[in-house]
Amino acid sequence: MEIRKLLVANRGEIAVRIFATCERLGMGTVAVAPEDDSGALHTRRAGETVAVAGYLDADEHVRAAKEAGADAVHPGYGFLAEDADFADAVEAAGLTWIGPPPDVLRKAGDKLAAKKIGADAGVPTLPQGGPDEIGYPLMIKAAAGGGGRGMRVVRSAEELDDADAAARREAEGAFGDGRVFYERYVERPRHVEIQLLADSHGQVIHLGERDCSIQRRHQKVLEESPSPAVDPALREALGAAGVSFADAVGYVGAGTAEFMLADDEFWFLELNARIQVEHPVTELVTGVDLVEQQLRIAAGERLGLDAREPEGHAVEARLYAEDPRTFLPQAGRVDRLTLPDSVRVDAGVEEGDEVPVAYDPLIAKLIAHGETRGEALDALVAALHQTEVRGVTTNLAFLRWLVSHPEVRAGRATTAFLDDYPPLSRAPRVTSPWLGSWGRASNGPRALLTVERTATPSDLAGAEQSVVKAPMPGVVLRVLAVEGDRVEPRQPLVILEAMKMETPLVSPYEAVVRRIHVAEGDRVPGGAVLVELEE
Repeated sequence: MEIRKLLVANRGEIAVRIFATCERLGMGTVAVAPEDDSGALHTRRAGETVAVAGYLDADEHVRAAKEAGADAVHPGYGFLAEDADFADAVEAAGLTWIGPPPDVLRKAGDKLAAKKIGADAGVPTLPQGGPDEIGYPLMIKAAAGGGGRGMRVVRSAEELDDADAAARREAEGAFGDGRVFYERYVERPRHVEIQLLADSHGQVIHLGERDCSIQRRHQKVLEESPSPAVDPALREALGAAGVSFADAVGYVGAGTAEFMLADDEFWFLELNARIQVEHPVTELVTGVDLVEQQLRIAAGERLGLDAREPEGHAVEARLYAEDPRTFLPQAGRVDRLTLPDSVRVDAGVEEGDEVPVAYDPLIAKLIAHGETRGEALDALVAALHQTEVRGVTTNLAFLRWLVSHPEVRAGRATTAFLDDYPPLSRAPRVTSPWLGSWGRASNGPRALLTVERTATPSDLAGAEQSVVKAPMPGVVLRVLAVEGDRVEPRQPLVILEAMKMETPLVSPYEAVVRRIHVAEGDRVPGGAVLVELEE
């Protein structure tokens, strides 16, 4: 079967990146965009654009594909990428779905079912169950999704009810499915994932691992391949586990088996049945265009590839419109944007574009490659210093700090890195060479800056007062206090939802709630006063 014209049911950098492969292959391209995203960069990179009501409307994507005469639909990542009903609708319309079959999406998308399939296939998994069975700390996870949404770490029974309720709300909002489950929480592991490719003729291979341990809000900010914690023997074991799981679910297409790694022991977390944000690092160390492989597999071709050892090293940094200390998303117009030409750049906006409130604030990914890990990191450091963004707050200062941090350079970072080393904090002057992945710098962790910084002194007369402001645009999900309440330090006052993530805004000290300016359901701009407090 031949794919002549492809519709990408997505936006931003992933749509632009898919269009680049299509252009190289001589394939026609179709973008989609709702009214609030018309004119975005991905629409300017496609051969044509069809207006849709929204990115989450499956029927609209099918209509757009038929209207444009497309043969196939690529879902990218996020939005409807792992939605089995969307895949069904695409295939029912006589279009080619670029992804695993709908039944595989259902198996892989249900995290509980996927873990059982993995365990039955002999893939190591973490213990699950109730608090009485697995104890504390535990992790609450959304059964129907990932990407950090619907996840909460719970360290005591007193925290469980509130964390469970918040995780269910967030999962329902993000995935339309509020189911959650509990599993044992492992302190300071690494997050390592295996890139899989499987054709419809029964061949499954892996293309090595990516290390994605450095995360904020359970979302990745720096990725590399190969992992500094994985040797060839461990790579073979991880790859075999990933292939076993793919075989067990009848996988077809590109996918990623995610694992938690600690002291050479690993456990299967989930299978992401789509292209990953961090896929470029694998492309740079293998020379394989993963999007091209997705298209060829969907067209019925055989893989014709073998598993291979990585050549050199690649590292990726994600440039976001977000506060560099709190990681809260920002929005606004990009007045100036200078991106380096010394490394690969996958951008989602250009100078003059808006970073919208409603969508992911990723501006660009910078991906460096070198013969050694040190060379790749040096190239990324140089590229970040060549980067300039004005008009919108970004995490650029954080990324420059991160890639030069001694613990990152030494390859010792775990998922707890930003707890141990708060963003933009002073790095330790000396890192003992005998400190292993279990060690920590002697200066100890400092408190991570939080949304308490949204409480600031006001100019109102009388007793000392402060106002709690929205740190970014969003929707007021819950108001947890009433006027006249006496509140404790760190007590949540308002829960704000932005980018499908909940952010509790807390009282900075013991105070009385003087006035509440918002109600549940209100949409507020960044900087809006939500609550007034007085001592």
